[in-house]
Amino acid sequence: MPILVLPFPVIDPVLIEIGPIAIRWYALAYIVGLLLGWRYARLLADTERLWGGRPHPSPLDFDDFLVWAAFGIILGGRVGYVLFYNPAVYFGDPMAILRVWQGGMAFHGGFLGAVVAMVIFAWRRGLNVWSVFDVIAAVVTIGLFFGRIANFINAELYGRVSDVAWAMVFPGGGPHPRHPSQLYEAVLEGLVLFVITAILIWRGSWLARPGFICGVFTFGYGVMRIIAEFFRMPDAHIGFLAGNLTMGILLSIPMCLAGLVAMFAAWRGWTAGNAHEAQ
Repeated sequence: MPILVLPFPVIDPVLIEIGPIAIRWYALAYIVGLLLGWRYARLLADTERLWGGRPHPSPLDFDDFLVWAAFGIILGGRVGYVLFYNPAVYFGDPMAILRVWQGGMAFHGGFLGAVVAMVIFAWRRGLNVWSVFDVIAAVVTIGLFFGRIANFINAELYGRVSDVAWAMVFPGGGPHPRHPSQLYEAVLEGLVLFVITAILIWRGSWLARPGFICGVFTFGYGVMRIIAEFFRMPDAHIGFLAGNLTMGILLSIPMCLAGLVAMFAAWRGWTAGNAHEAQ
């Protein structure tokens, strides 16, 4: 172990507290991610040259979808955590499912919740669901970045014991320095995927092939999460499932496969939809 390690910058998880009302960094991360993502979605929808003349969702559609996205992500993230990561505890105390302020959200559940919300929304609006998927896939990277920063502030989801020069001793993580894996995920799942999708959209015009950007994000997230899992400490109540495999890795493998299928289908034009889709 290194003689010197970086001290963890202890930050109060509560940003502002006024009487019984407390605004936490985690909640702020969700709010900022949704608002910035909404603005970016409007920009993409309003830039006609990106769509190659294809019908596509309008900025107004994404104004209306903001509420749908919030419900889908929060509900799906909570249900996903309950089912994938801690079913025994929550089934033994069902009321604990409602105590979201105590933490417990799963990205894979939030992803599925958002997918359901997008499918229903696109069907109700007569939109090509793959075009909706593409825009949301591009903007969700913003929320992932801020969410992982909030995980770091909360000193949760920290990494495995390490002797790298930037290892930190996390509160609740024992005396040994660990990887700041939350920051790795903020970079990989947030910044890197944002840059990749932005280049494909703004320089490659891939929004004109519905479903391709969605496939890139889904495959890319699966790969980035698998990489991060080799530095991240698995949940204590689950641990390693087989060898060095974790629940995060097992849930990410289907995402990689689904992403590849979506990219291939978009490349072949199978996701283009009909010409009468709403503008």
